[in-house]
Amino acid sequence: MNSKIVVSLDIGSAFVRCIVCEYDDNGVLQIIGSGIRPSTGLRKGVVVNIEATLRAVAGAIEDAEMMSGLEVTCCWAGIGGNHINGINSRGVVGVSGKRKDTKEREISQDDINRVIEIAKAVVIPTDREIIEVIPQNFKVDDQKGIRNPLDMIGVRLECDVHIITCTVTGMQNLIKCVNRAGFRINELILQTLAAGRAVLTQDEMDLGVVLIDLGGGTTDVLVYVEGTPYSTYTIPAGGAQVTSDISIIKNISMDNAERIKIDAGCCWNELLDDDETVIVPGIGGRPPMSIPRSQILTIIRPRMEEIFKMVKQHLDTLNIPRPLGGGVVLTGGGADLTGVVELANNILKLTARIGSPIPTQNLGGLVEEYRKPSFATVIGLALEGEKRSGIDAAEYDSEPRQVDRKSNVIDKLKLWLREEFF
Repeated sequence: MNSKIVVSLDIGSAFVRCIVCEYDDNGVLQIIGSGIRPSTGLRKGVVVNIEATLRAVAGAIEDAEMMSGLEVTCCWAGIGGNHINGINSRGVVGVSGKRKDTKEREISQDDINRVIEIAKAVVIPTDREIIEVIPQNFKVDDQKGIRNPLDMIGVRLECDVHIITCTVTGMQNLIKCVNRAGFRINELILQTLAAGRAVLTQDEMDLGVVLIDLGGGTTDVLVYVEGTPYSTYTIPAGGAQVTSDISIIKNISMDNAERIKIDAGCCWNELLDDDETVIVPGIGGRPPMSIPRSQILTIIRPRMEEIFKMVKQHLDTLNIPRPLGGGVVLTGGGADLTGVVELANNILKLTARIGSPIPTQNLGGLVEEYRKPSFATVIGLALEGEKRSGIDAAEYDSEPRQVDRKSNVIDKLKLWLREEFF
């Protein structure tokens, strides 16, 4: 049986998730294994503890290996957090190609590549590196809004691009964690770009939509205008700050605060019943207390309001050519919080919905477990990785390798030694 596997790795501030996908006989990717481990080595999307991060990465991938029965050597990894920045730029070139037997100039792929290269030739600080250059639209002479100018006739070609950069150290530390865990990264992909691939429809992107990824350490925002990314923005606050607020105000541990947030958290008053209560664990041998659930709401709502107000402030600074008809799509672990859609709708004045991975013709095996906002990024990374690999499953003739624990450990040790000392 022809086979090819695609492995995606989402390294977040709260959890590290990995999924293993394999092509079936019909050439459709199927999710056949997954792993998830708590993440303690990142803060606001940036690696602050390499050892803790590589343990979480190794554990998540090994769990996915055990479930799938296949050996993983490389993966498509996501990058995000407070060190990500996006800018827009424009490039202009003269069309160089000439048609035979005529003076007309025909746009070639070389012209397209040149105009994109010129568009991304912007001045960026030496401590930052470009990770994504996304063409938004092209202009041929006076004709605007062209998606693909290949083979068109013209003299002047312009291109608007969205450039996403990250800090060099942030990128290198992430790559080092994965390498030291014994694996190789095919390519780093922006996490919000991957999440959008998994949860957004083409109609929403064409109309203009705001994707808000409510993560543990940060809230990442990606704005689509006319089908392409227009603005990338990160807010240095997320679900971890909500948990911390509950822990501080109620004098309970972070673990208990997280459990209360998940089980009883709410940020919209109308969704609460007056008689609902929450059990708050006691500390130091003290007995647990029963408090109204509305008290937890008074802790959670101000923090969530602050996050959405910061999103609105950013949107108000953008010179968007048309209203965002696609509204707001909320994804990430924070999107599971009760009342978050109503609060976002109220503050942003846009229709909002929860963004869960959409079953597509390109990815099967999407059981209910993975149709959650928290899995949007890792599933989107698999879809984007398949697209960027450019290998047709029907042409891939390598048999899947079963996991050999002994050889697997030796291979990972060799890779680590090469990365560290050679």
